[in-house]
Order: sequence, then structure tokens, then C-alpha cells
Amino acid sequence: MNILYILLAIAGGYLLGSIPTAILASKLFHGIDIREHGSGNAGATNVIRVLGWKTGIPVLIVDIAKGWLAASLPVFFSLADRGSSTMVNFQILTGVASIVGHIYPVFAGFRGGKGVGCTVGTLLALNPLLTLVCIGVFLAMLFITGYVSVSSMSFGIAFPVLLFTVFDTPSTVFKIFSILIAVTLIITHRSNIRRLLKGEESKFIGKKKKNLEN
Repeated sequence: MNILYILLAIAGGYLLGSIPTAILASKLFHGIDIREHGSGNAGATNVIRVLGWKTGIPVLIVDIAKGWLAASLPVFFSLADRGSSTMVNFQILTGVASIVGHIYPVFAGFRGGKGVGCTVGTLLALNPLLTLVCIGVFLAMLFITGYVSVSSMSFGIAFPVLLFTVFDTPSTVFKIFSILIAVTLIITHRSNIRRLLKGEESKFIGKKKKNLEN
């Protein structure tokens, strides 16, 4: 096992996650810093709300791709046998590195997004079918409630529940990771939870692009 390759994979995962997609898109195409508008979050959801779908969807796709690429680095470096629990564990490690990079990007003053896009990308690399099912849960909750925050937390909670009851994995670390995802998504959405309880959370469905001065 090559320690250098392991360190390179982890560093590569973090740097991939640190690419500030939302900030770059908002500055390059709209001349603003997305963190100064809307919810103040440097994520695809805030970009869609403030700048519209044409900017937000590419940001979301790139964020997901960052997580997928990061979680694929252990395969690229051949750190273990494909499909083995060791390989899955390495993929989780580099995927988490990308999520940390997205939340605390070295290229953007360590002020990033909530890591949802990179999390989805990482999970797609680890278990595509389970992830697609959870994306279905996300879309269903978005249609029912209109809240991205509720949908994101529902995605996070559904993942470990389905992993433990319907799907399976050779990696105990993956099971623990799935629980941590749910907990982390709830923690990172605590401000949204407070707004939901106060009835102040903005609905996503039916909202038009907001004025940049709001």
C-alpha cells in the first residue's frame, strides 16, 4: 500500500471539493459574490434562487461531479481491490475530503456551501442505485413540501435507513458514514430548521429569481 498515493488521493479530494463553483459562477457571469445574497450560502440552491436555473443547474452538476471524482480517486490510484471493503473505505475517505473542501474551501476563504452536492456525488460513486432511490425521496419531498432544506434532510435520513434495511455493503465504515451523513445534514441545516419552526423558511417551488438587492 503506497502511503504517498493515499495522501495524494486525500489531498486531491479536498482540492476538488474546494473549487468554489457557486462563487466562480456568480462572479464570472453575474458580477456578484453569491455569499452576499439570498441565504448567504455558496451552494447550488442559493444560486438557483438568486440567479436562476441557467446558472444554478450547471453549478449543481459540477458540485456533484466534484464528489464523484474525489470518491473515484482511490480507484484511479488502485489503492485496493475494486469492490472490497478496503476500497470502499478509501473512497469514503476521499469523498469526505471533498465534502470538507466544499464546506471549507481553501480557494474561497474557507466559506463555502453545505456540502450536499459533493455528498451526492460521493454516494453515487459508492452505491449508485441506493443514491438514485434517495434522490427520488428528495424530489418527492420537494414536490410535497416545497422546501429544499426538508428535502435535503429527508435524503440524508433515507440513506442509512435504506442501507440498513434494503441494501447492503461489505464495509462497516460505510454504514457508519451513512449515519454521519444524516446527522451532518441536519446540523448544517440547523438555521433552516429554526426558520421552518418560525414559518420563515423560503419555499423553492414556485419561486422566481429574486432581485439581487434583496
